[in-house]
Amino acid sequence: MAGVWHYIPPIEASGETQMAIDAWLLDQHLQGKIPSVLRFYTWEPVAISLGYHQRKYPDFWENLTYQDKKIDLVRRPSGGRAVLHQGDLTYAIITSGLKGDRQTNYETLCQFLIAGFGELGIPLSYGHQQRNYGHFDSCFRTHTKADLVTESGYKLIGSAQLRRQGAILQHGSIRLNSDPELYEKVFGEPLIPGLTFVADDIQNMINTLCQQLQLSLNLRLVETDFIPQLAMTDSL
Repeated sequence: MAGVWHYIPPIEASGETQMAIDAWLLDQHLQGKIPSVLRFYTWEPVAISLGYHQRKYPDFWENLTYQDKKIDLVRRPSGGRAVLHQGDLTYAIITSGLKGDRQTNYETLCQFLIAGFGELGIPLSYGHQQRNYGHFDSCFRTHTKADLVTESGYKLIGSAQLRRQGAILQHGSIRLNSDPELYEKVFGEPLIPGLTFVADDIQNMINTLCQQLQLSLNLRLVETDFIPQLAMTDSL
């Protein structure tokens, strides 16, 4: 894994745009046009992302609003259950050349998250595969071995993968400042209290995670001016 990766600073955009960017980056990486990539992003307006194979969901999700704006409903290229993207930070990694099975790859790519949050005083460990995972609409209602939970069992990070021709797109939602009323409105159940972060905490978190990715995978991140490159493509 040694080498140079691109780092794309946080982008705020609609769910459709964010998913298109992830898919475009994977395609560019598969064509050998770009190296591996790490990026972070947020969703505006608020969105619910569905797992690629999640075909059933409540009809009322089509007409939800938050702060007088319609909530986007988009489909991820990766698996898993629905995620409410409000008050969260999403990370995405596009890379290739990893050895081992899917779980081994998850563990390789999640090491920077475990190390980073450990540096921030928040120990994390992997969740446990639960048989009823597919019975819930919400990704954060339960957890799997791909997810990261706190010592109290609170699921802080839910991750999913798309694997294609030896390359991996792994992205995940880091819960930061979720609105409990909105969560209950969407999923019909109370939000389990978790952690809260202010803006300075979030930037420090990103810096720490970038540092830990470089250490855990023995690589160097180089910041990339991504927006002009994206604007010149018609892939989106």
